[in-house]
Amino acid sequence: MDRWGERIFQRNGRGDGRGPDRPPGAARGGRRRAEIADHSGLAVPRPPAWMRWLPAGYIAFVMLLEAASPTPWAVSFLLIALPVIAAYALGPVGVAAYTVVAVVLEGVVAGTPCCTGHNLHQQWETHHVAAYVATGLVGLLGVALAAHRRRQEQHLVRANSVAEALMRTLLRPVPHRVGRVLAAGLYRSGEVGSMVGGDLYDIRATQWGERAIIGDVRGKGLQAVRTVADILGSFREAVHDPGDLPAVAARMERRLRREAEELPDDELFVTAVLVEYDAPAHRVTIVNQGHIEPVLISGGEVTALTGPPALPLGLGALAGEDPVAYTHRFHRGDVLLLCTDGLIEARDHAGAFYPLLDRLRHRFTGRPAPAPDDVINFLNTDLPRHTRLFHDDVALLALAPCGDGEP
Repeated sequence: MDRWGERIFQRNGRGDGRGPDRPPGAARGGRRRAEIADHSGLAVPRPPAWMRWLPAGYIAFVMLLEAASPTPWAVSFLLIALPVIAAYALGPVGVAAYTVVAVVLEGVVAGTPCCTGHNLHQQWETHHVAAYVATGLVGLLGVALAAHRRRQEQHLVRANSVAEALMRTLLRPVPHRVGRVLAAGLYRSGEVGSMVGGDLYDIRATQWGERAIIGDVRGKGLQAVRTVADILGSFREAVHDPGDLPAVAARMERRLRREAEELPDDELFVTAVLVEYDAPAHRVTIVNQGHIEPVLISGGEVTALTGPPALPLGLGALAGEDPVAYTHRFHRGDVLLLCTDGLIEARDHAGAFYPLLDRLRHRFTGRPAPAPDDVINFLNTDLPRHTRLFHDDVALLALAPCGDGEP
């Protein structure tokens, strides 16, 4: 894991090294996480350095205590705990080696005239022999514990790898260019050490224009992943069908209702924003289904694009009316940012929410027009400065118009 204790997955579809993508094994600042590979080739996180050195430190402590003790007492008995201490960080072979070291040191401390001043025959007194036997038994338990721990680590790595592969299949990389827009995206799961979550985003180029979605599923875990798959599948089909953006939202609403009946779950819903870019008209059409308003960065100004409110997808039957679309001008040099509530609800140590609009104004006001990946890169660095503990998924999608000659 990185220094925040969780992973950040960033995507903008670049494979040329220019974008902000980091390989899964890379930590912040270019430092790689310490990892080891098991027999299947999967990377297993290496225990912290202090834990790996703890057995040696414990031996040094016992030997110093033996030398500094003013009265003769069985200090060597403390070495019985050494195999268990080693089992927290080392493998079975390492634990077995420390068990042998513990028994040898117990014998040295018990009766070596040259080292401790004790009589040689004291090595074989009953209580010392019992200590050797106890150390050997604890060593066997430590070896079994280390082997079990190693198997559990490998199992967790495999499970996380499958979960990440699933989410990467659903949340496909955002290409640098989609039709007539430049795009960049970021996804970060609120689950520690996992990419599984309930946020979603996608963008598609269609004959009706470039259409994008960002959303947040109620709930977490595998159930949320199932809903993410349904919503994205419905969106990817509906955006290519004839009809305006509210018609796309209506089709997704029907699909989510069927999903709620199959589960069954009367409270299943998804907050979402759908966006359509009309290049000839230089405008975007927005349908907001109970989600956070899109943010427009234009001419050094940062503005939240508010519009007619609508209930989240899945709850449309409660309103009895279709959502209303609204439009806004969208020119070259503008950037439209879509996000989920995991961004604006991230708290600092004092409990204050992340001030998205203020931070964007501080960074981009009075400066040259940013690109989508500039906005994503800024938030990817600035958000962890605000909070070190994330409780919810974070998904970001940034869009900007591009000209025909732009790569």
